[in-house]
Amino acid sequence: MKFRFIIPAAFILIFCISRPSESRSMADLFKEVDGSVTVVVALHEVSSVPTGIQQTMGLNVGSGVLVSKSGKVITSAHLVHTADQIKVKLSSGEIVGARVVASDPFADVSLLQLESVPKEVVVAKLGDSEKVEVGDEVFIVGTPYGLSHTLTAGHISARHKLDRISAGFEVGELFQTDAAINQGNSGGPMFNMAGEVIGIASSILTKSGGFEGLGFAVTSNTAKRLLLEQPSFWFGLDGIVLKDELAAAFNLPQPMGFLVQQVAENSPAERLGIKPGEIKSQIGLNEVLLGGDVILEVVGFQVSEGCYEKIQNRLSQMKPGETITVKVLRAGRILQLYAARGL
Repeated sequence: MKFRFIIPAAFILIFCISRPSESRSMADLFKEVDGSVTVVVALHEVSSVPTGIQQTMGLNVGSGVLVSKSGKVITSAHLVHTADQIKVKLSSGEIVGARVVASDPFADVSLLQLESVPKEVVVAKLGDSEKVEVGDEVFIVGTPYGLSHTLTAGHISARHKLDRISAGFEVGELFQTDAAINQGNSGGPMFNMAGEVIGIASSILTKSGGFEGLGFAVTSNTAKRLLLEQPSFWFGLDGIVLKDELAAAFNLPQPMGFLVQQVAENSPAERLGIKPGEIKSQIGLNEVLLGGDVILEVVGFQVSEGCYEKIQNRLSQMKPGETITVKVLRAGRILQLYAARGL
């Protein structure tokens, strides 16, 4: 006698569903996302004193990630915020010019727009950083020490909101990771194991400029909010806050001001006529450029504690053609500067 074993269809269905899906290897994920990673090269120039001759200060090399078919690239603000020229090298080897269209130096994220976009570009998907948990496996792709498309791997070690790590980091959230972040990784994407960008590598907290066992990345939700959903106005300057004893030393007519250090070419700050510093000097342990304007007021808001968000909100709400006003202290005189807001 022969016995026939009949396996119910429901059992077969349950068995198939319950089989664990094969997870993609990091090697496969790297091949999938690497095409979206770019090399970002920023050129800075300053006028020498007293000749006024333009002198190149050198190139800053970092990383970025393509996030749209229209040619938008997310990178670090400290890399491009006051750059005079920006070039982006795509994974194909093609090099194209780019300009800053949104930037938040306090959160260390900037958005670039490529001047020309190849027909075939690989675009990364931005993930939801709120779903990321401590212990999750991640990897970073970037250009450490000029070695492009280098992968480093690790885990999410911690989450840090707002200014718990650094008083200068005023907006956003950071991931702490044991994945190596070195000079040149700045602006590079941090991926999860689904191939989604969940962070942007930042060297904002690095002490020596090299990997010390801890790395930090701005979360993708912070980058999306400040660059894509509510784009932060790019002014194209950086500087130093003057308050307390420094405010008194510079004879400010108010408790706080902003000493301009650099101004980017073709930026709103340059169109306003804001003057950068030119004379190298030492204040305490910090090297600063003196001789530039001290900003006292922007669009009606006096420079003070907590003014940054108010100024950004006002500038972001202004329409193209509206007048931007800035009050500065220059060589002992208070001047009012005007310029039309661009696109």
